[in-house]
Amino acid sequence: MKRPTPNPSKEGNKLKSELLAPAGNLEKAKTAFAFGADAVYCGIPDFSLRVRINEFTISGIKQVTEYAHKLGRKVYVTVNIFVHNQHLKKLPEHIKKLKQINVDGIFISDPAVLKIIKRIWPQAKIILSTQVNCTNWQVAKY
Repeated sequence: MKRPTPNPSKEGNKLKSELLAPAGNLEKAKTAFAFGADAVYCGIPDFSLRVRINEFTISGIKQVTEYAHKLGRKVYVTVNIFVHNQHLKKLPEHIKKLKQINVDGIFISDPAVLKIIKRIWPQAKIILSTQVNCTNWQVAKY
């Protein structure tokens, strides 16, 4: 499904709208794509605020990303929790796995997460979440 591309400037730069839908599991992602979503967002419970409706694991994120990419669609992963010091220990490994999977972007809510992503995967597309916060020593330092 093609959407109109608005032309916001006189120079001819075009911005394409993107229909983004939440996906709590692979079936929900497939449904979103079947009904026209250009992209879905998902995350694992350890790093996503949608814990109660989230059934994803790393292997599930890999599956949905492979499926989406075959369709020419995108997958964004949420790392939008309120990051505390104990999360900082597990986060680098999680980012390394997302890099291997080659997700299309990462929603973040914490500057410490940004710092870790930039160190591990400098080319990652970063999207600022609405849950921006300051709950750990690295953010305070930032």
